[in-house]
Amino acid sequence: MSRIDDQLAFLTEADKLKSTLRATMLCDGSRHENSGEHSWHIALYAMVMAEHAKRPVRIDRVIQMLLIHDLVEIDAGDNPIHGNHDTAAMAAIEAAAADRIFGLLPADQGRAFRALWDEFEAAATDDAIFAKSLDRVQPVVANLETGGRSWVDYNVTRDQVETRVGTKVQRGAPALWTTLKTRIDDWFSQNATR
Repeated sequence: MSRIDDQLAFLTEADKLKSTLRATMLCDGSRHENSGEHSWHIALYAMVMAEHAKRPVRIDRVIQMLLIHDLVEIDAGDNPIHGNHDTAAMAAIEAAAADRIFGLLPADQGRAFRALWDEFEAAATDDAIFAKSLDRVQPVVANLETGGRSWVDYNVTRDQVETRVGTKVQRGAPALWTTLKTRIDDWFSQNATR
């Protein structure tokens, strides 16, 4: 196979991300979003919210991370942050998926994409920290727009949102978290059983 054949095979495989449904609803509440839509949406979040990164970031790298970060869900499926699953087992499944999916690319591209995915997962660089923050922000906004739809479905508490989402958003985009925290607090105070 030629380089172009390998690249086209990867892009065809990536199309499967559009068939991976997530727990998050679209903001209009009409249906669950798919992982392809999520990846596009948070890449747009990065372009719009770049000025709110805690530290300077290379927005092109952030967008690249966000566009590929969920490709492993083609094999692993979506594992909602508020779901019940074994994180270590899921990490192993996702790593194997990354090997397979990025392995479809020509070797040099495959290594570069895998390194970018590993960087996102490790969340140790400023770019990855900000990217991880945005990955957590978009579902919060969707929940606020849909009356807490997946929060209700997963019986999520205010403390869970703080520990599983807030700490990551605060780390990379504290001003964004400050704004969202007020809205989250309002939602949970109006839905006091949570």
